[in-house]
Amino acid sequence: MIIPAELRNLIDGGEGITVEFKESHADITKDVYETVCSFSNRDGGHIFLGVKNNGKIIGIQEDKTDKIKRQFVTTINNGSKMYPPLYLTPISYEADGKQILYIRVPASQEVVRCSGRIWDRNDDADIDITNHSDEVYRLYARKNGSYYVNKVFPVFGIGDLRQDLIERAKNMTHSRANNHPWQNMSNEQILRSAGLVLKDYSSGKEGLTLAAILLFGTDQLIMSVLPQHKTDAIFRVFNTDRYDDRDVVITNLIESYDRLIAFGQKHLNDTFHLDGIQRVSARDHILREIVSNLLVHRDFSNAYVAKLIIEKQRILTENANLSHGHGALNLVSFEPYPKNPPISKVFREIGLADELGSGMRNTYKYTKMYSGEEPEFIEGDIFRITIPLPEVATATVGPEGTVPHDVSHSVPHDVSHKDTINQLYKMILENPHITRKEMGERLGVSAKTIGRKIKAIDNIKYVGSGNNGHWEIHPH
Repeated sequence: MIIPAELRNLIDGGEGITVEFKESHADITKDVYETVCSFSNRDGGHIFLGVKNNGKIIGIQEDKTDKIKRQFVTTINNGSKMYPPLYLTPISYEADGKQILYIRVPASQEVVRCSGRIWDRNDDADIDITNHSDEVYRLYARKNGSYYVNKVFPVFGIGDLRQDLIERAKNMTHSRANNHPWQNMSNEQILRSAGLVLKDYSSGKEGLTLAAILLFGTDQLIMSVLPQHKTDAIFRVFNTDRYDDRDVVITNLIESYDRLIAFGQKHLNDTFHLDGIQRVSARDHILREIVSNLLVHRDFSNAYVAKLIIEKQRILTENANLSHGHGALNLVSFEPYPKNPPISKVFREIGLADELGSGMRNTYKYTKMYSGEEPEFIEGDIFRITIPLPEVATATVGPEGTVPHDVSHSVPHDVSHKDTINQLYKMILENPHITRKEMGERLGVSAKTIGRKIKAIDNIKYVGSGNNGHWEIHPH
């Protein structure tokens, strides 16, 4: 058979997380089985025998094809070689006038071992993780659907938590409904209804889950059970070699949310936008979605430090992740997977997050509104979100009376005073309905002078007419 176009496209695209080439010109090499194991343990994949690493098709000796097929099938059905045994069949195809073998490896529901070793896939390489306990744990977690945050600590009880935080969560449910069920529950009933008190089946004793401690624990309690818990907030616009501002957040998830939102609001301007006829803060909507994602969906078993980074042209978040795929996520075809359901549930009930999958749609909507561009979501062992920023997002951040070069370079040279431009930006950002006369009074100049200066700044526009209009600042 001639190779189908979709398989030929895989070869032309080169090796990657789900594609592997093996020469195996006359005999099957042992690393083929290691790749089968790693694909089974990760997301499945495609193996092409008779293809060099660079994608050049060299083919398989015609008199060796049947032998290689038999050898492969026999080996992967052998429990001492591949456990659990797999049932895969190589298919012969003709490509560039040569015979190659194609093996489709599906993702396994169990952890697969090759010759007693556990292999996982990382980019285009097969990695032996047998002796790396953290990696093995995460692999088993992906396969059996267990959640690390459901780990039970029988030595801790409800009295070890911050009761004020539980009360605060109860009050925050008003944002969802005036008659929310939590409002008539005791603190213990709230924790139990949220699945934050479970039984440790190894000891038979009840206790707080890790999720309960992360949500409502004291800082000392959190550090005692999860010393790697940390979120690093960094503002890096002027001092690009290091940072201009930083907040290392090591507290509970609810107050971590407050700290990270405040950090973003401190360093990002809130430009004026309309959603229909209603004024909205695109900045705050974006921060809400990316901060809740950063806190709720991370892999807490991984010591990788979660980050919120604000730079001149982008916001970047990074967090450890139990991935269900690799590469850029597509808004249309994206299928969300629950990562930490107990934490997600609490965040939804108290109004800090919405239903699974809605965050990505909201982030697209408000990023388009804020910067005119689209965000990027990259799935992998490290989950990354990139939010493009307009120039004005950080235009007035910094020492009073200064404008960063990335904004001032776009202002015509006949606008002589950068501090005046900076003040105009600030006044419009604070009050889009401010008049030229009011701006002139605050700066000690005439309304006509204000009009001249604004006319020279090409990204400030007045929309509407008379007192019913408003100012808008558009990205260049």
